[in-house]
Amino acid sequence: MQALDEAPPTAEENVRQKKHTVVARTDNAFRWVKQFGVKLAWGTDFPFMPAQNVKQNADILKLVTHDNAQLLALSGPRNPYPGKLGVVQPGALADLILVNGIPLENLGLIADPEQRFLVIMKDGRLYKNTAGTPIPS
Repeated sequence: MQALDEAPPTAEENVRQKKHTVVARTDNAFRWVKQFGVKLAWGTDFPFMPAQNVKQNADILKLVTHDNAQLLALSGPRNPYPGKLGVVQPGALADLILVNGIPLENLGLIADPEQRFLVIMKDGRLYKNTAGTPIPS
């Protein structure tokens, strides 16, 4: 409780406190999501905290790709993507990144896209190919 002679917190202090609360409780939220099979989407209400990224794992890759796509597909006629999402198969709207390394073992690889992303494809269109192998588009 705030003492009577203290100034109220500034807007910046309020935002900082809210961010701290979210970060501090994220681990519990993810445990409950897994335990109860809740569908979850990834949002970006505030920038990542690099110090927290060491706690990330392969589950986060699935969350930001496959799981987000499944939830977006549930939006029915409001879904802006006319095709299957979150899968790699003919006719699907897959965005692909070929990473030099195994991000499931070392998520830090995606922190260096200039060096680690060898191929970038979005909606079937090739944007980068430094893999040294021709990739059909």
